Amino acid sequence: MSTAKVATASTTLKRKTAQDAAPVAETAEELIDLFVDAPLSEEEDEEGSDNSSSSADEEEQDGGVEENGERETDEVEKESDDEDEDGESDDSSEYSDLGEEDSSNEEESETEDGTAEEKPEKGLSKKRSSEKTAADISPASPVAGPSKPAAETDVHAVRADPAEYDIDSSDEEDLRNTIGNVPMEWYNDYPHLGYDWEGKKILKPAKGDELDRFLKRMDDPEFWKTVHDKSTGQDVVLSNEDVDLIMRLQQGKLTGQGDPYEPYEDVFSGEVMKTSLVTRPPHKRSFIPSLLEKEKVGKLVHAIKMGWIKPWKPQTDSTEEPEPQFYALWEKEKTEDPQSKSARARERNATKAPKMKLPGHAESYNPPPEYLLTDEEKKKRLEQDPEDRTLDFVPRSYPSMRLTPSWMPLARERLDRCLDLYLCPRKTVLKVHVNPEDLIPKLPKPKDLMPFPTVQAIIYRGHTGIVRGISVHPDGQFFASGGDDSTIRIWEVSTGRCFKTFTAPDKVVSVAWCPKADVCLLAAACGNDLLFFNPEIGDKLVCSNTDRLLGELDLSVAPTGGIASFLDVNDAERAVGLRLKLRHTKKVTSISWHGKGDYFSTVAGDSGGQVVLHQLSRLRSQTPFKKLTLVQKALFHPLKPFFFVCTQRSVRIYDLSKNLLKKVLQPSCSTVSSIAIHPKGDNVLVGSYDSRLCWFDLDSSVKPYQTLRHHNNGVRQVVFHNRYPLFASCSDDGSVIISHGMVYNDLNEFPLIVPVKQLKGHIKDGESGLAVLDCQFHPHQPWIFSAGADKTIRLFV
Repeated sequence: MSTAKVATASTTLKRKTAQDAAPVAETAEELIDLFVDAPLSEEEDEEGSDNSSSSADEEEQDGGVEENGERETDEVEKESDDEDEDGESDDSSEYSDLGEEDSSNEEESETEDGTAEEKPEKGLSKKRSSEKTAADISPASPVAGPSKPAAETDVHAVRADPAEYDIDSSDEEDLRNTIGNVPMEWYNDYPHLGYDWEGKKILKPAKGDELDRFLKRMDDPEFWKTVHDKSTGQDVVLSNEDVDLIMRLQQGKLTGQGDPYEPYEDVFSGEVMKTSLVTRPPHKRSFIPSLLEKEKVGKLVHAIKMGWIKPWKPQTDSTEEPEPQFYALWEKEKTEDPQSKSARARERNATKAPKMKLPGHAESYNPPPEYLLTDEEKKKRLEQDPEDRTLDFVPRSYPSMRLTPSWMPLARERLDRCLDLYLCPRKTVLKVHVNPEDLIPKLPKPKDLMPFPTVQAIIYRGHTGIVRGISVHPDGQFFASGGDDSTIRIWEVSTGRCFKTFTAPDKVVSVAWCPKADVCLLAAACGNDLLFFNPEIGDKLVCSNTDRLLGELDLSVAPTGGIASFLDVNDAERAVGLRLKLRHTKKVTSISWHGKGDYFSTVAGDSGGQVVLHQLSRLRSQTPFKKLTLVQKALFHPLKPFFFVCTQRSVRIYDLSKNLLKKVLQPSCSTVSSIAIHPKGDNVLVGSYDSRLCWFDLDSSVKPYQTLRHHNNGVRQVVFHNRYPLFASCSDDGSVIISHGMVYNDLNEFPLIVPVKQLKGHIKDGESGLAVLDCQFHPHQPWIFSAGADKTIRLFV
């Protein structure tokens, strides 16, 4: 057989052997190994060399090789069949015989082509031999047979580059992306994630969906320590050493495995030996001063005394290079002209940054008991605004300094301090030495301001629910009350007897007597209705006159279908004292009468309603303020045609005669709850739910003249006395505070405001948190009535 035939037969046999013995890649790792470790075949080498020659030679050589290959392949197959029949090869030695034939064929091809090939090692296992044979076949060769589809392989190995693993070792695998430390978000819109050492694009590996991730988490035992490398787009499995290092760092331990508390070994002993280590005695010159040094020191001392040597003047060497001098780049050039007087003054009077306040006893880890807050103080602190709080923190006590936790708002405090130093303007404040006693206003003594209520006289019991409102009759003999038990009760002031009881269809939130002297008429707000009763108490002529006036009203001409409409009552309701109904479209929250008794106003709505004005004699209703919202109260001026509308943020004063807004009062509080007008009409008192009382002087300013903070909880009601210079306020803290408020006729004199008495007696309701809801002065006496959530009414005289 010629040399060309032997080479062709060897190549053909090698293809057949590789096709039979090539292992099937069952996993993604085996598939990567087949593609990565496969060297170029002889046909690819021949194709590379053929590409450099002419096209004519290629056709001739290809035709010759194909004809010779077909004939010689048949001869080789016949010889191999003969060898199988003779028993020279069996199934167990199939791969070893093929390896020997390949080695012999490679030796013959070496002599013809002049190239050397490596021989396979002997004694390899069948699997190793099959992998070696399969690696000789190019992945693109048709002899290797069909490969597995991409969907069956691992998602991270679909676009793996074989050449990439030929040049990178396992230690340098993460270094093949040469983009540097740049954000990987720059490559979100590109199909590649970087470039290798040769400048070629590294394509992004295919990403699996959530189902693939779930399957991998279930099947892969090392999934819990697998992290994703953004620079390469592949998953990296952490080693046990890396996992141990991460766990030690999370636990706050050292990275090393050594014992940080191992005992210290003292190499040198601290004990002084009685004998020396050497037997040779010390030399005499070691403990006797040197005579040469003595003479030299004497000469130096003599030269210093004579002035020949000046040790205080530094010696300069002219040979030394001068040190470089640095200057501020943006500093203005200094001229020889001296600074102006104003410039020197600015430098001299520059304001320094104020120092931080030193910590006090409250900031200690174990402060005294008086600095610790109680439960009530903590609850009150939460209700306050941050700027109203005395301390920015809640003092706490710890048994030792070691148990004190870290201060979480530290970063915020440092930021606020830096912002204050940077943004806040500085001001020099001169210290003024003032006597503290001069700061205290000189107020009259309370006993000089008598009379005012001081003690509790009578407790009126009868209501089974919270008492919401009370109103005293103009003659002072009776007063009415209403509450959550849906009853309206008429009480006699002096005896405490419940004179009459009316049943309402809903909870009663407000009651008010008509101030007209010749009429005995009581208005009560319950639900959407405003009920008018004739209790038939006092003078019989007044009671009969009331029925006559109400009977003359023609309800047929009263308008209907608006926001409020007047309704007649039936015989049963008339028998119990009910004379008239005024039905609103919303719930009525408050009612107030004009001084003449013909006009009255109501506020309809649950949370800030609408103001409605009514005229009883003509049975008319109107809503003059349609754009107002969050209305709390509405009152008539006692002397002028002014109307006060109290909202949650302001108090608006309207001139009814001119139909215009006259003034807007601005209380320094968050939510207004109540309002009262002085009998002379020049001063207004406003209460709020943030425990403040604001006194306004209408002739001076729209800002409060004085703000009082006597209560510890929200203020529910404020009221002026009609005859005495007194005003009172009630709060949810369970107290009623009586104050002296003298208003002078001289406009140059400011009002005198002096708190004189704090009245207590009502019990705070634990469920609702309410205490005293309403208070009213007696029209003639310095007495005050208070209605509370404890279902009682109390009289203080």
